[in-house]
Amino acid sequence: MNGLILFAHGARDPRWAAPFEAVAARLRQRRPDAAVRLAFLELMQPSLGDAAAELAAAGCTRLTVLPMFLGTGGHLRQDLPRLADALRAALPGIEVVLHGAIGEVDAVIAAMAEAAAALIDDATGASPP
Repeated sequence: MNGLILFAHGARDPRWAAPFEAVAARLRQRRPDAAVRLAFLELMQPSLGDAAAELAAAGCTRLTVLPMFLGTGGHLRQDLPRLADALRAALPGIEVVLHGAIGEVDAVIAAMAEAAAALIDDATGASPP
């Protein structure tokens, strides 16, 4: 069984997590059979290790980690690979697969551009072409 971990940065303000929780909720609605967890790099719980352990205990043998970051910076280049190595050591027999930042996916870039264009259209009273 495959588990999906939506991996976000984390913040002191708990309201910051709302968009990520909404993504996880929509994904669960769309794919009720999927094992989906939200995890955070810092300042919030669960940690990546805790989310991975929970999915492994639920029978997942493959963990896909999707960083909910707009771009690939130091956290994804340095911290995440280190955390993935720690998961592999702590959970032998569990495959850990890392993906790139979700903000670098073409569909996400297109959605952000559409949202920005809608704001321009709303501000100018223009109707979309």
